Amino acid sequence: MLKRVFVAPDPGRVRLRFAGRAVVGIGLAVVVCALAGLSLVGAVTGGLAALLALFTVADATVRGQAVTTALLPAVGLPVLAAAAELHDHPVARDLTFLAVVGAGVYARRWGPRGHSLGVFAFMTFFVAQFLHATAARLPELSAAVVLSLLSAAAVRFGLWCYEDRLPPAPPAPAPPAGTGLARVTTRQAVQATVGAGFALVVGQLVSGQRWYWAVGATWWIFVNTASRGETLVRGFRRVLGTVIGIGLGVLIAVPVDGAALPTAVLLAACVFGIFYSAAVSYTWMMLCVTLLAELLYGLLGVLTPSLLALRLTETGVGALGAALAVLFVLPVTTHRTTDAWIQRALRCVHACTAEAAARLAGSPDADPASRVAELEQLLGRVRLSVAPLVHPLNPLLGRKRRARRVLALLDDCAREIRGLASVAADPEASHDARLAAACWRVEAAVEALTGDGTGQVALAPEPPAAGALAHLHGVERALAELAAPLRTPSGSPLAGA
Repeated sequence: MLKRVFVAPDPGRVRLRFAGRAVVGIGLAVVVCALAGLSLVGAVTGGLAALLALFTVADATVRGQAVTTALLPAVGLPVLAAAAELHDHPVARDLTFLAVVGAGVYARRWGPRGHSLGVFAFMTFFVAQFLHATAARLPELSAAVVLSLLSAAAVRFGLWCYEDRLPPAPPAPAPPAGTGLARVTTRQAVQATVGAGFALVVGQLVSGQRWYWAVGATWWIFVNTASRGETLVRGFRRVLGTVIGIGLGVLIAVPVDGAALPTAVLLAACVFGIFYSAAVSYTWMMLCVTLLAELLYGLLGVLTPSLLALRLTETGVGALGAALAVLFVLPVTTHRTTDAWIQRALRCVHACTAEAAARLAGSPDADPASRVAELEQLLGRVRLSVAPLVHPLNPLLGRKRRARRVLALLDDCAREIRGLASVAADPEASHDARLAAACWRVEAAVEALTGDGTGQVALAPEPPAAGALAHLHGVERALAELAAPLRTPSGSPLAGA
């Protein structure tokens, strides 16, 4: 697990920049709140608001990120006001919280912006419970949110705007479409609301003071998942990260006991860890989140070993709520979701080869590089979707082997596509008449794999080749070999998973 975080590829040092900028942005927000004369609770609120702004806003362009950041107060401040005003009205507070949960997940249907605003709305309500916000504190907390979002924006779009020096990112792939309850985001909104309702009721039975931890665990397990398998794996990783984080808390946070300087240093380290590990290890991210929460409780003077045990219990309740919801409420099967993402990735493979061939044929408008970037994003989503099938705890060994073979062959396709795009980018590269025939075979293979399952994927015998043609032959071989693991006796890719 440690190797996965620190040895994982970091092209352009994007993860390192992401984490470094977060430390600077959140640190500046806390300093600004302190200089404005806000209390410790206000500074904590501001720091968490800045963390969310820097973590959740993920539009494809800097302009889009700026618009989403500007919209955060429009969503967060009304939610904060509702949470504070309803503090002494538990029934209305709980119903409002569940409504925020459902709306926050449903907002994912509008892409990265909807996702960011939904997360910010939920976490604003959550933070209000975390800090026991009341109506009397509302002006101070609102000021903290505004000041911190301005500070985070100043760092993100001014002091440390690295996105405008990187190649433009392609739009993040949207989840498979549908209407009504066939739409994944709609089903997940219902699931999340039901799971959060379970977590809220049982969490309050466990603790009348810290019940919101269970709701928070359910919420975050649903974020960035699209099937019951993904959700169950994420729940397992959340509990594992929490257990390890609590163990570290006993060794680190409890002895520090809120001492200002060491707590500040450790908080900065946790922030860095959250942002640096988020893209590669949810377990590590949760470890850092748990330790950060423990350090904040130390600052607030309420951290005890019994509180850590309670956090673990509430996390377990939240994970159970999420598991029950995805298993019994409008379940979305893993193979259904995985099938959709694999088909999109395969079609993108064909689009990449077509763009590269057109570029080699002299078309000035062909751009294989953007297609390659899109393919990388789609393959990342395939890996996330297939994760439940290759998980060590999955007892279905046959499906696990097929899933691993699919991932390996898709990675082979991606490697050959990157090589093909590199050759196409060379102005000295020449067009080979055999490229058109090879591209046609790639298209036919993709159609056979993404159609009704009756088509055959044929590998044409070819003499040894070099350059672009060699990479195309590599793609052909990978596609031909994909037919076996993708096509089960039922004719459905990875069926039954």
